[in-house]
Amino acid sequence: MPNTDPTTEPSGRTARLRQSRHRTSTDPDLAQRVVLPTRTPTPPLLQVARRLLMALGVLALTTLVVWLDRAGYSDNSDGSVDLLDAAYYATVTLSTTGYGDITPVSDSARLINILVITPLRVVFLIILVGTTLEVLTERTRHQWRIERWRKTVREHTVVIGYGTKGRSAVDTLLVQGVPKESIVVVDPQRKVVEQATLDGLTGVVGDATRTDTLLRAELPRASRVVVAPERDDTAALITLTARQLNKAATVVAAVREDENAPLLRQSGADVVVTSSSSAGRLLGMSTLSPHAGSVMEDLLTYGNGLDVMERPVTRAEAGRSPRDCADLVVAVVRGRRVLNYTDPEAATLHLTDRVIVIKSARP
Repeated sequence: MPNTDPTTEPSGRTARLRQSRHRTSTDPDLAQRVVLPTRTPTPPLLQVARRLLMALGVLALTTLVVWLDRAGYSDNSDGSVDLLDAAYYATVTLSTTGYGDITPVSDSARLINILVITPLRVVFLIILVGTTLEVLTERTRHQWRIERWRKTVREHTVVIGYGTKGRSAVDTLLVQGVPKESIVVVDPQRKVVEQATLDGLTGVVGDATRTDTLLRAELPRASRVVVAPERDDTAALITLTARQLNKAATVVAAVREDENAPLLRQSGADVVVTSSSSAGRLLGMSTLSPHAGSVMEDLLTYGNGLDVMERPVTRAEAGRSPRDCADLVVAVVRGRRVLNYTDPEAATLHLTDRVIVIKSARP
């Protein structure tokens, strides 16, 4: 088991890595923001154009109403009201300026002002101030959604780094049935987090080596943590910080170099995947045996061809040999140990065991 005691003094190499965290920090103005998934927003210019057209429509309607009843209005300048006078009266009335030079004098004109012009004035003002009201409403709604999310989120998956590795990890989780609502992406770049929210995920903008950023992702209540930043030193610091905040979660980390894998395990990672050496081994295997390489690539691509998955032992399988299972069993998980299918201890399955099997991908 990895050393997960948060009080353990970090090694000299870890200390040097911690000192380098400021080099990978982002602009503090972008940090520590929670972004919930939303629909694609309407471009601001399009919103303004729509509101302008609506305001012009209300103005044109008011002008038409006044002009049709022009006989009931009096103009102090010449006594009559033409189309230009009607447009002028509609403009100053809707804007609540009302100079009084054109006034309704007949009963019908005054009744129309009460029943039609005044409601149109209210609509006109709502359109003009609608942008401000929408911003205030959106901010309130956003804060309310965040508070509700914080109260309900638990046993979720935190994916730190939404690059190629992080996106591939999320795609695999989704294919295996993990709901989007239970995945939180943490990344220092605002555009990356915005892309994650467009994909239906919750995002947190910030430096994941800082405790407060991981707290905003509610990492202490997470059940799984995927550490997939661009740099190995950043991965070590993130893993150490995540393990200090959550001792029970399963932490899976990715590194580029094999020499950094022990450091990740010492920092608290349960599983460390070395991307460069894994790719190299797959290349070597494919060179000697293209078919074997093709099969391995198939196994690594979830949802296509053959899949590797872990499942519990059924009652019908308990007490029997792994070879008697309908699926091809390659390993048996007993407690905290992983037993190869050829291990004598794995000759008989227990009801409390879990098996790692190769089976045909779901259609």
